[in-house]
Amino acid sequence: MAIKNKKTWRRKRIHMRIRKAIKGTATKPRLNVFRSNKEIYAQLIDDLSGHTLAASSSKEKTIAGSKDPKMDVAKKVGENLAKKAKGLGIETCLFDRGGYLYHGRVKALAEGAREGGLKF
Repeated sequence: MAIKNKKTWRRKRIHMRIRKAIKGTATKPRLNVFRSNKEIYAQLIDDLSGHTLAASSSKEKTIAGSKDPKMDVAKKVGENLAKKAKGLGIETCLFDRGGYLYHGRVKALAEGAREGGLKF
């Protein structure tokens, strides 16, 4: 079997290993992160019912208009997601880094969510 992209395959393998241990519920959802070269996305997911409770991304109008560096944008996405979670009454979550290293934009998003009031 030919592997088209070894980096993507490695990330998917790590993500599946993480997902074996993490299961989100309605009271303590899973905070999932997806990072592309340009954008960053975050979701609070209830794995028991299979629903997304809240989501935030760098494509939202409040965030996308700025010319900030990607690190600052990731932090704003985390803060925005924490604000949406507070509106739903969610205070704690499980952090799923999606197979990415806890470094750079993923770390900035997590710190922004913590500053917004989420605990994980």
